[in-house]
Amino acid sequence: VQLVESGGGLVQPGGSLRLSCTASGRPFSDYAMGWFRQAPGKEREFVAAITWSGGGTLYADSVKGRFTVSRDNAKNTVSLQMNSLKLEDAAVYYCAAGRERLQVPTTPRSVAYWGQGTQVTVSS
Repeated sequence: VQLVESGGGLVQPGGSLRLSCTASGRPFSDYAMGWFRQAPGKEREFVAAITWSGGGTLYADSVKGRFTVSRDNAKNTVSLQMNSLKLEDAAVYYCAAGRERLQVPTTPRSVAYWGQGTQVTVSS
């Protein structure tokens, strides 16, 4: 599976961005999907995940209520809507496909495929 992210950029604190990830290579609905992020000097961390059907979602406590993950299996895309962005949200964001269809990826070890990453910069 190939994953390509888009939508990163520079935003002021309190602003919004929408990240998208397009998958190709295998049936998209075979995979639970997730978003991770990695800031300089820090480990890659879980942000959000969504089941293969889109019927269930999971969020890190740090983004709950501000970020929304969604998917469109007909278009092979998963998105992350990020609102009320904070300085600490700045990182490279990675799209991820989970190893198990019935288990959303919440750790790097549970990821089968990664996107190349997209930079999100939050600065005034």
